[in-house]
Amino acid sequence: MSDTPKVLIVNCATGEETYRDVTPDEIAAAEEARPALEAARAERQAEIAAEEAARESARAKLAALGLTEAEVAALVK
Repeated sequence: MSDTPKVLIVNCATGEETYRDVTPDEIAAAEEARPALEAARAERQAEIAAEEAARESARAKLAALGLTEAEVAALVK
């Protein structure tokens, strides 16, 4: 099997599938885009972590006010 990555091309009208080698230009473009994609992924993971931290903080504050676990669960999803 070749080490060259392949591109799958699907003709939606006929269902025909063909493969071709990735071009050097496509590889270069992917490598150039990689840092931006990794930065975006890290940013999104940080956003998710911040949302989860805020959610847990809200849960703790509601519990401190005397709400039951069921009441907190109904308010904070």
